[in-house]
Amino acid sequence: MASAIRATMPMRMRANVGTTAIRRTAGSQVRMSAPKPCRAYSTSPQGGNSGGSPASGNNVIIGVGVLAAAGLGFYFYNQEGKKDILGVGAGRAENKLTGSKGKANPANGIGSFQDYQQVYNDIADRLEHNPEYDDGSYGPVLVRLAWHASGTYNKEDKSGGSNGATMRFAPEANHGANAGLLAARDFLEPIHAKHPWITYSDLWTLGGVAAVQEMGGPKISWRPGRSDKEQEHCTPDGRLPDGDKGSDHIRFIFYRMGFNDQEIVALSGAHALGRCHTDRSGFEGPWTHSPISFTNEYYNLLFNEKWSFRKWGGPKQYQDKSTGGLMMLTTDMALVQDSSFRKYANQYAESEDKFFEDFSKAYAKLLELGVPEENFKKFETALDGGRPFQFKSTAEQEIEQSKK
Repeated sequence: MASAIRATMPMRMRANVGTTAIRRTAGSQVRMSAPKPCRAYSTSPQGGNSGGSPASGNNVIIGVGVLAAAGLGFYFYNQEGKKDILGVGAGRAENKLTGSKGKANPANGIGSFQDYQQVYNDIADRLEHNPEYDDGSYGPVLVRLAWHASGTYNKEDKSGGSNGATMRFAPEANHGANAGLLAARDFLEPIHAKHPWITYSDLWTLGGVAAVQEMGGPKISWRPGRSDKEQEHCTPDGRLPDGDKGSDHIRFIFYRMGFNDQEIVALSGAHALGRCHTDRSGFEGPWTHSPISFTNEYYNLLFNEKWSFRKWGGPKQYQDKSTGGLMMLTTDMALVQDSSFRKYANQYAESEDKFFEDFSKAYAKLLELGVPEENFKKFETALDGGRPFQFKSTAEQEIEQSKK
């Protein structure tokens, strides 16, 4: 019932607003947020043209003015030249993580909470700008981008992970598991152009945070501090899971990153979102009836729906017997076939709150894989306290604004 209600609502109406968010509990109760006011923003610049006085005709004064202007121009040219040499001028800040305590500055590569909240808002504002894309939202593909950029981590040699954004380069972008993620990277390019001080590594993971929260999911704690790397740091292919494998494969992939069985099952709940495409993974179809709403429906379907192998020319996948419109991969079915995985999946089917709590922790951990602790220490130095950020969803901001 809750899934059907949420699927018919605009995504902003499903966003996480604390106890007022629409949530489905084990008892199938539905809580619905009140309608929100329409948003209206003005982006037009303010200011005017300055006028000038007529020329005086005094050649001496004009000459002095020209010399003074030339001198100032030379001074500022030299200052910009110094900035360029030092790597702190425009367009040079992407990989810098400097700043003095209490004086965070985007020009130095780290912003304040308000700076990152603005990046979050700009991402949220564009999620549904193209109703023709998939199910009308870029949210699921942003979650996938953040996950695939982070899930390449190897705890043994500390290679891969979210610190680098090496999917910018062809070797990693062309990995089979990353097919279709160009759409997510292109989606974030205008955001990066507007906020060039933020690294791609931070932007991609922040995009995943914004997507989860805007689609009604839990709060995700997030810290800046990732730096971008060059092509030679691209990870080898094969570090992400294959959908047609079983529990042994899942453990091999996730244990390499440092996750346990409970975290594996919690992270798998992201399959509540999005769908598979034959031109990307080879598989086809959504996992749930509401693929742009973050719920525990994925687990409920695993337990309560009857699944059979789909008869088609594509790779092995399951389809539901009720409608034939949903699908599960063999890695999904492993969550109810493996006894250790099953007990956690059952907990999340019974309690969406428990799922949200555990997913939030596991996803925050995922997004920090491969980031040296000293990177976060620089963030802590630049900002008072250094505590992870928790961003307000657009729905929360609108409710706060309506109360003023």
